[in-house]
Amino acid sequence: MHAEYKVPGGKLVVVDLDVEAGRLANVRLAGDFFLEPDDALVAINEAVSGLPAEADVPTIAAAVRSALPEGAQLLGFTPESVGTVVRRALVTASGWKDFSWQIVHDRPVSPRMNLALDEVLTTRVGDGRRMPTLRLWEWNQSAVVIGSFQSYRNEVDPEGARRHGYDVVRRISGGGAMLMGADAIITYSLSVPASLVAGMTFADSYAFLDDWVLQALRSLGIDATYQPLNDIASPEGKIGGAAQKRLANGGVLHHATLSYDMDGKVLTDVLRIGREKLSDKGTTSAAKRVDPLRRQTGLPREAIIQAFADTFTTLYGAEVGHITEEEYAEAEALVASKFATDAWLHRVP
Repeated sequence: MHAEYKVPGGKLVVVDLDVEAGRLANVRLAGDFFLEPDDALVAINEAVSGLPAEADVPTIAAAVRSALPEGAQLLGFTPESVGTVVRRALVTASGWKDFSWQIVHDRPVSPRMNLALDEVLTTRVGDGRRMPTLRLWEWNQSAVVIGSFQSYRNEVDPEGARRHGYDVVRRISGGGAMLMGADAIITYSLSVPASLVAGMTFADSYAFLDDWVLQALRSLGIDATYQPLNDIASPEGKIGGAAQKRLANGGVLHHATLSYDMDGKVLTDVLRIGREKLSDKGTTSAAKRVDPLRRQTGLPREAIIQAFADTFTTLYGAEVGHITEEEYAEAEALVASKFATDAWLHRVP
């Protein structure tokens, strides 16, 4: 069995192993990481060999950590990443380059249509009717997008939303509200097969699926990092956040919103941002929590989007694609039956 795992912000970890009588055997770890002393690699291999084949990531990581010689230095990987790559080998996980990818950056549609397209495209990827897809959003109306489990009345000030011309919609993934002002954010969606994140913890899959965008941001001179569970940040502040939904058919939706520009007054007028949330982030101002890409790069929004597409294409060999008329029609029907209904918007009052 063989698997690879690129540690977000770190190095590639590779493992080859066998399973004999229900236990791991002949474990051989490799990669472009750094490890001192040299014979610590033997200790890691021996620590993992003999573990039950059903051992989870924490169990494998604990075995590795206990076997390391005193003073051992692991650079670019961790005992947990060893556990992750072993689990991925055992479930025959796929890598990015095992798939043909498509990048979609089509005409603007309503926020509700964007949300419906996320569900339609991810369902089709799960069913095998569409290749894995990176879709860059464009929209024709400002909106507040609340998370699947957020309370409408606790998160949104309806009067403020109306005053500033913001529609209110609910997405299928969890997480917090995002303010989609005109040309003020960059949002992308990844629709991928579950095998791409097989063997990972839910938390690890967030950083794994967004590692490419950190590389894109670094190419623009931003020292971008991932802060668990779902924040993309720089030393100057938060840039954006991600959310995820796993469908029963094996499709995984992972989407993220990054701030390009920001009007703090609109933010606080439209969203009911509680004092507890602000104090948890260590600041008394919602606007100060976020440092937009426009200020950090000085670039037009379109140039940043192009850098995202270029980075993804370079890494994974993606081709330009488009949403089909059939997919648009399916999404329009889903808007009518779900995303435009009061029952969906107020599913959590």
